[in-house]
Amino acid sequence: MSDRSSRPPLQNPVAGFGVTFKAMFKKRLTEQYPEEKKHTAPRFHGRHQLNRHPDGLEKCIGCELCAWACPADAIYVEGADNTDEERYSPGERYGRVYQINYLRCILCGLCVEACPTRALTMTNEYELADASRESLIYTKEQLLAGLDERMVDTPHAIYPGMTEEDYYRGLVTGAAPGTVRQPARSQGERPQEDHEEGVEA
Repeated sequence: MSDRSSRPPLQNPVAGFGVTFKAMFKKRLTEQYPEEKKHTAPRFHGRHQLNRHPDGLEKCIGCELCAWACPADAIYVEGADNTDEERYSPGERYGRVYQINYLRCILCGLCVEACPTRALTMTNEYELADASRESLIYTKEQLLAGLDERMVDTPHAIYPGMTEEDYYRGLVTGAAPGTVRQPARSQGERPQEDHEEGVEA
């Protein structure tokens, strides 16, 4: 037989119920999500975004450093060469295929730190749930930032007289006058309207 004196004394069940009753009448803050969206901190790590230069050319150069830095192996990038007839970024290459698998992504931000051109940043968007696994693999079209009034969608030529370095120095502030989107060979899309903007002096 074991020594009963070595066993811990039984707790008073009334004391346990007392804790329960105290918790029942405490006022608690209830989140009214999704009717009321929660405000995030300015540096919150949410959904990724592929950024553009002020004239609409893409900042991504297809270097794949973000994919190498990702600890969860959630990013897939395929680079391709720009041509004079079909240009997507100011440099020699651009990201032809860009995918982020949010089933794997841990939103750590290491990919943003690895990007040499600040092409990849993270937004405050946190609603990433969906009904299928396939829809949680975001493509380049879903991640690419939208256009504003100064921009022309890619592909199009670089600003006349500017170089790749001028783009990263911030000298280009909008699309050159008369810039139109060149039709992509694979899609055969029509050119967009002319846009007028300038270069920073």
